Amino acid sequence: MYFAALLARTEDGWEASDTELDDVETLSDLADLAREASPDEDTVLVLIEQEDAWFGVVRVDGEEDPRIYVSDAAAAARSSYGEILLTDELLGRDPDDGDDLDALDLDGTEDGESEEDDDDAEDGAGATGSAESVPHGPVGDALILDDLGVSEKELRLMSTDAVTEIAEVLGASETLETVR
Repeated sequence: MYFAALLARTEDGWEASDTELDDVETLSDLADLAREASPDEDTVLVLIEQEDAWFGVVRVDGEEDPRIYVSDAAAAARSSYGEILLTDELLGRDPDDGDDLDALDLDGTEDGESEEDDDDAEDGAGATGSAESVPHGPVGDALILDDLGVSEKELRLMSTDAVTEIAEVLGASETLETVR
C-alpha cells in the first residue's frame, strides 16, 4: 500500500494535500505537480511511502532542480513510484552508458539459449543492463531536510513510519493526518 502527500511551506506553516500519482510518469511530472502546490515558489516536499518497504522525499524549491532521497533503492526499484525517483543521476549511472546495447543482450549465445540460462545470467554478479547495481539501502541527498530540522542521521534511521516522523519534526503532523 502506498501513501503520497505534498507538504507545501507557506507563511502560515505547512499545508498538506493528498496526491494521486497515477498521471505522474517522470520526475519532471512530479516536480511540476509539487510546483503547482505552491504558487509562491516556496518549498514543497513530496513524501511517498510504501508500507514497511521504503520511503522517498522529493524537495522542490521554486524552479530549482528537485532534490531526492530514497530510503532503500532496491525496494523502490521494484515499485512503479520508486522507479520515478531512481534516476540515472541518483544511482550514479551515465545515461549514455550503452543501455541500448545492454538491452540487446548480445552475449554470443542468443540462438539456443534457454530461459534457465537467462535467469542465471541475471542473478549473477556480473549482470549488466537495467537490473544492474541498484544498491540496497539509501540513495540521494541525505541532507535534504537538514535545514528543516531532520538531520542526515535521523533521516537514515527512519524506517516504517518515516512520513509521520518527518511531519512531526516539521510541525506538520496534524496537517498531514487530515489527508491520510
